[in-house]
Amino acid sequence: MSVALFQRVVLLRDLPEDGLRAGDVGSVVEHYPASDQAPEGYEVEFFAANGETVAVASVPLDAIRPATERDLLSSRVLAPA
Repeated sequence: MSVALFQRVVLLRDLPEDGLRAGDVGSVVEHYPASDQAPEGYEVEFFAANGETVAVASVPLDAIRPATERDLLSSRVLAPA
C-alpha cells in the first residue's frame, strides 16, 4: 500500500508522546522510502477542528491507513500539553 502526499489517513495506534490516539485523522505531508536502516514511513500532520496544527508525527506505514468514505469524523478535546 502506498499513500499519496496530502492524502487523509487514519492513525491505527496511539502516539501518547504526541497526544494522538488511534482513529485520529491527519494529512500526509512527507513520504520516506524504505532504506537499509528504516522501513517506509510518513510525516503526518494532525489538525484541530479550527484548522490549527496539533501535531506532526513521523510514523511507519503500518501505523496509518487511507481514510475512506466509510470513515466518520468526530471530535474530542485534547489533553493539555
